[in-house]
Amino acid sequence: MADKTEVYRGTRVTVRFDGRKCIHSRNCVLGDPRVFEPNVPGPWIHPEATSVERVLELVHACPSGALTYERTDGEESEQPPVVNTVRVRENGPLVFHAQLHFADGEVELRATLCRCGASKDKPFCDGSHTAAGFTATGEPATKESQPLSVRGGALFITPRLDGPLHVKGSLEVVSGSGHTLNRVSETWLCRCGHSSNKPYCDGTHKKIGFNAEGEAPPRKPETK
Repeated sequence: MADKTEVYRGTRVTVRFDGRKCIHSRNCVLGDPRVFEPNVPGPWIHPEATSVERVLELVHACPSGALTYERTDGEESEQPPVVNTVRVRENGPLVFHAQLHFADGEVELRATLCRCGASKDKPFCDGSHTAAGFTATGEPATKESQPLSVRGGALFITPRLDGPLHVKGSLEVVSGSGHTLNRVSETWLCRCGHSSNKPYCDGTHKKIGFNAEGEAPPRKPETK
């Protein structure tokens, strides 16, 4: 898919918007319409409209990672969270906050990934769950788990060919209301939309013939 990244430069911070990843949560325009101006032709992000601290706060509230920033005043840019989390959205996607390493080499800190099976931009959510009528609880059963010795660090996400998301690294699975459901160091999360054990994979993708619709396969590791 073609790059849709827009760049808006301020004196202290540069804000970038990647339309490919936007799920239209509207946290930005509701948070401060002076900075993120809705429904206007041309430039719609104005980093100079408020303090740089407020701009950063608004960007951090973007669950999809469509909004990112770079400090141009010598201060530190966005850092990975202390605790890696994935939030299970009611009738919606999986919302990750971690140092995310994707199979294609992309590295992100925030991402919203499809779990309904209908997105045309897999593994990212494109909002198709609404039109598809996807239903899945945001409050699945809590699993007994032990506290992780390391709660942050790199999290590796590999979409299996026509299968689940293979996630490796410290991760806390969090409900829509915010309580911890599970703590894992490796897991497989459903993305076909039909598992009876959501958000986890139960192998149903094989039975229904789930097709990831031309999604590029993971890159093979480079050899020296």
